[in-house]
Amino acid sequence: MAIALWSCTTTSLSSALWSTVKLRYSQVSYRPIVSLHHKHARATSNPHSPSPSSSKSNTQQKKKKQSKDERGNAVKPQPASSYKGFGIPRKDKDPVFDSKDQQVEPSNIQNAAFLNAVVKVYCTHTAPDYSLPWQKQRQFTSTGSAFMIGDRKLLTNAHCVEHNTQVKVKRRGDDKKYVAKVLARGVDCDIALLSVESDEFWREVEPLRFGRLPHLQDSVTVVGYPLGGDTISVTKGVVSRIEVTSYAHGSSDLLGIQIDAAINPGNSGGPAFNAQGECIGVAFQVLRSEDAENIGYVIPTTVVSHFLSDYEKNGRYTGFACLGVLIQKLENPVLRTYLKVKSNEGVLVRRVEPTSDANNVLKEGDVIVRFDDVRVGCEGTVPFRSNERIAFHYLISQKFPGDTAELGIIRAGTSMKVKVVLNPRVHLVPYHIDGGQPSYLIIAGLVFTPLSEPLIEEECEDTIGLKLLAKARYSLAKFEGEQIVILSQVLANEVNIGYEDMNNLQVLKFNGTRIKNIQHLAHLVDSCKDRYLCFEFEDSYVAVLERKAAATASSCILTDYGIPSERSPDLLKPYVNSLEGDPSAEKEFGDIPVSNYEIGVDGLFWA
Repeated sequence: MAIALWSCTTTSLSSALWSTVKLRYSQVSYRPIVSLHHKHARATSNPHSPSPSSSKSNTQQKKKKQSKDERGNAVKPQPASSYKGFGIPRKDKDPVFDSKDQQVEPSNIQNAAFLNAVVKVYCTHTAPDYSLPWQKQRQFTSTGSAFMIGDRKLLTNAHCVEHNTQVKVKRRGDDKKYVAKVLARGVDCDIALLSVESDEFWREVEPLRFGRLPHLQDSVTVVGYPLGGDTISVTKGVVSRIEVTSYAHGSSDLLGIQIDAAINPGNSGGPAFNAQGECIGVAFQVLRSEDAENIGYVIPTTVVSHFLSDYEKNGRYTGFACLGVLIQKLENPVLRTYLKVKSNEGVLVRRVEPTSDANNVLKEGDVIVRFDDVRVGCEGTVPFRSNERIAFHYLISQKFPGDTAELGIIRAGTSMKVKVVLNPRVHLVPYHIDGGQPSYLIIAGLVFTPLSEPLIEEECEDTIGLKLLAKARYSLAKFEGEQIVILSQVLANEVNIGYEDMNNLQVLKFNGTRIKNIQHLAHLVDSCKDRYLCFEFEDSYVAVLERKAAATASSCILTDYGIPSERSPDLLKPYVNSLEGDPSAEKEFGDIPVSNYEIGVDGLFWA
């Protein structure tokens, strides 16, 4: 079953508009909780602006549900990174809590000072039109929540300000809105950092203090501006689970706090407090299922600390690191004996991503038994606080891009140690488009664009085709910068007669040369001196154009269809072959399939 992540932005409409974000491999569907204004918005496939027909598909998805795979148990947390300016706990504070602090409820939460640091976010979104990549969709608005964290900064969810053209915030009890600027956006961790220049906005208010990772059954209070009214809302519950969780917006797996407090559209980006009035995380998604009730999720302060420390260190957000291996659990004693693993530990390496540094160090059949001297159990878990275990890749998520990890491995019965540089994962088909606007190239009416998850969502899976869809879902990038370039559609003209019905086909070669990405295709076309332009597609399709006739017809086609340029701005820059000398990029390459069990099945998972 699919799990739908809901993002909470509030809407002024009488009916709530829920958005379903499809997880690439997950068996469960979560929903980011964002509530939307659609005063003028037409129906789109944007996750924040579903069309009326999408509610039907959402219902069908909910009927397909299964229980969410419990990949993680509970890893001994690393100390929170020092981030004094934003109020993150310092490294010298022990994050392990074996004894609970005394719980003290505020005598009157309505007058609690920390509520004044929670603000309402008004965002105007203008998403790209991925099917017509030279233009944007009609704008729509949404509302969410944010809170002050010190150093004149605000924290909210990335999905609350996705494709933003204007962001405004309003304080509690105020009737004035202030313009905010997005400083950084972390898609994989669903966190965004905002700033407000106005001095008046920051007067007589204290930023929130961050607390430590809570325990099970600790009380939690969620504050925000969900649908149902315009004023601040407070809901209470307890912490029901702490484990590695699927983040719907970024299709990533990071530490998450599960709570039973009510979280609704508009709560996205709002803080969750412990009994001492300290912020223990950011509300960001809920689980909607007929078999589940009151399941909401909070981004913990450990993930927030990683995001803020990354931004402080680099001046921008660089992401979470990835080991880049598909691993299998080793619960079966015969399998361990076969692999010459003497103790009840370790996970088996089944596949290594070609773009990861691990590809130079690890081999299929290696058994990882230690990560930075932390013992990895046969279920793929590591110790976490007292009497708890958590998924092995929690340790990886504590690293920053460029960090080095020391792995203890067993290879053919021999124990050894190797070092691996960790970097963000390279996705063959991206979940989000950097810069907000997709690349495109129009040649004699043939529209080429890279395949992306938003394009698949907009085109609908039925029109993409099973072969291309399977490649998008289960293939790995063989080198950094690789793209699946498709012929999106053909703009009918005399020069392309007979090709009008071709659409959503992967282009493999141009004049016999294998295409690496859309920049490479544009370079090949621009430098072509041959009489003909020959495009070879998947399933043996071919399209041939006369070069001079194609060049002559291009301006007429652009005028007829009201297109401002034959290519996106990024393709106007001189081509730089960053892959020169990379044998994996130059050779005749085929697909590297990924198992159906990449995520969501108990035996195999990516680290």
